[in-house]
Amino acid sequence: MATTQSGKGTKTVFTLNTGDKMPGVGLGTWQSKPNEVREAVKNALLAGYRHIDTALAYGNESEVGQGIKDSGVPRSEIWITTKLDNPWHKRVPEGIDSSLKSLDTDYVDLYLMHWPSSTVPEDLKKHYDDWNFIDTWREMQKLVGTGKVRNIGVSNFVISNLEKLLNDPSCKIVPAVNQIEVHPNMPSPKTLQYCKEKGIHVTAYSCLGSTDSPLAHDKTLQSIAEAKGKTPQQVLLMWGLQRGTSVIPKSVTKSRIEANFQLDGWELTEDEIQKISSIPDRFKVCGDAWLPVKVFFNEEGDGGDVPSH
Repeated sequence: MATTQSGKGTKTVFTLNTGDKMPGVGLGTWQSKPNEVREAVKNALLAGYRHIDTALAYGNESEVGQGIKDSGVPRSEIWITTKLDNPWHKRVPEGIDSSLKSLDTDYVDLYLMHWPSSTVPEDLKKHYDDWNFIDTWREMQKLVGTGKVRNIGVSNFVISNLEKLLNDPSCKIVPAVNQIEVHPNMPSPKTLQYCKEKGIHVTAYSCLGSTDSPLAHDKTLQSIAEAKGKTPQQVLLMWGLQRGTSVIPKSVTKSRIEANFQLDGWELTEDEIQKISSIPDRFKVCGDAWLPVKVFFNEEGDGGDVPSH
């Protein structure tokens, strides 16, 4: 089943290949400090967000769950995404149970394999000899129908790894989502097109680049933002939505959380989208040097030595 997009701005909704509807704008919680996440989640939900993204690896699922409770917004109105950590690949049932307990919820709307790396828990520099992400996906598929997860997907998958997964006979369920780094310094049009053809929705993480990214000083982005009377961050989020990706900007600052949700009543023109998409610099916020296996390759064919996905 194909994925579809409806609504505009903060009302953007993506219908996944399962038929479930995911809010297009969410709050990212990666690298948020302890005690900040709870307040950020509450503030985001009170500002109108209905999509919260976390992961076992972030170590903040309990705080995310507390922030949801603090907001008073009913659980049924909130889309929660969390992720299976690398050292848990051989323990998928325990992984989801750990996340559900920390989040204090009966189910998550989306459960992702965080990385295509089956890491040995006792030595994070080693990869299992007898297990890979195809084995992990086989176990994740068993969660569907248990009531614990509504949808399953992957994260940080390049085209070649998606091909390996989809072409394996054990793959009975096409991932609903592939969450990858996407911003104008890492636009990944080939990966986006591939996922679209396969009915896999793409969620863009690090969608604002980062403080070290060339985007922070990009003149094209700044001139479009000024002409629109918007912040560069708002323009980046609109660029992501209009390219068909959901966006999960991370912030713990109340004013920024609210500003990132001011996406209604305006749009970018095709020309503006094209100008932003044509920014030449390539920059990756999140690499793979810390993993025991390489997972990023320059399959987009741009950016010289910078690996795309």
